[in-house]
Amino acid sequence: MRKTHFPHLVLPGLLLLALPFFGCQSGTPKTGSPKDPGSPPGEMVFVKGDTFTMGTDDPESYVQERPAHQARVHDFWIDVTEVTNRQYKAFTDATGYKTVAERKPEWEELKKQLPPETPRPDDADLVPGAMVFIAPTQAVGTEDIGAWWHWVPGASWQHPEGPESNLEGRWEHPVVQIAYEDAEAYAKWAGKRLPSEAEWEYAVRGGKGYQTYAWGNELMPDGKYMANIFQGTFPFLNQASDGFAGSAPVKSYPPNGYGLYDMIGNVWEWTSDWFNAEHYTTLQASKGVQEKGADQCHNPENPYAIERVTKGGSFLCAQNYCRNYRPTARRGTSYDSGASNVGFRCVSDTDPKASKQVASQSPSASQE
Repeated sequence: MRKTHFPHLVLPGLLLLALPFFGCQSGTPKTGSPKDPGSPPGEMVFVKGDTFTMGTDDPESYVQERPAHQARVHDFWIDVTEVTNRQYKAFTDATGYKTVAERKPEWEELKKQLPPETPRPDDADLVPGAMVFIAPTQAVGTEDIGAWWHWVPGASWQHPEGPESNLEGRWEHPVVQIAYEDAEAYAKWAGKRLPSEAEWEYAVRGGKGYQTYAWGNELMPDGKYMANIFQGTFPFLNQASDGFAGSAPVKSYPPNGYGLYDMIGNVWEWTSDWFNAEHYTTLQASKGVQEKGADQCHNPENPYAIERVTKGGSFLCAQNYCRNYRPTARRGTSYDSGASNVGFRCVSDTDPKASKQVASQSPSASQE
């Protein structure tokens, strides 16, 4: 009862989109001193590069996480938090940038991830929007993600759940509804880049080496919530025992050993690597050290996929459905799709304090 990709979903009037892996896997997995981040481009900490063991040999992990292998990263700087709504607004205010979700979909782009026989949708259905999680009102099976993921016209980073929603009270939450190119555009503006998968996985460990979770081998040490994940029975019963039914403000949970917040849970984070479900197996066969990610996307469950790796899990990952709140967890996410649980953070190859700061004006207090 596990699916890793859903090539089609019937949306209102439209058979649309090679969907990213919004729903995660179902069931149990199978065979520095940072400052307030409100002033873009955000505080960063230095991570000393090294060779490390990436992935896992845990038989209870998902197959794309295995086997464990050696990977090498060089020194880099990484954002202390996920990019916030406040920070992203500073970027769009400065540049006038419009995200993918705010633009009319182009059929020539959409059909790249669909079987050749897929009919062209009506123009009336090609409207700006994004995928939104809407919890069912009663118990449902976990096989069909259409029971909780819905295409909502008008959903965007400024309106995460649709036109009636806004960012009031959420300026310090991670920005969501961000497609890959939207994250890249922000990173370039801020003088940074997106992390490689290896950099991200090395950083999440916080200098502690391999552990089941970023903080140790217990999900809730001493009964304490360590990350923003789903408590209850996914997708219909969210107990929100940690106080958050959706995303949480950055820094709501303890940082890891490097002083990084929310590397696990809260929202999925983009990396720069192509998703190749069999990349680790290939590396093991060659007995090589991973110096870079896969050269192209490869998803055996969807040959039309064009996906980048996202890491870390989100507030929708639950013990009964998606246990991707672990350092080695990885999924492929369609490059051109936003969702209400996907965001990002940036890295840099140089000391950000020595580089040119592109912009620094935050939204005024009146905007909150």
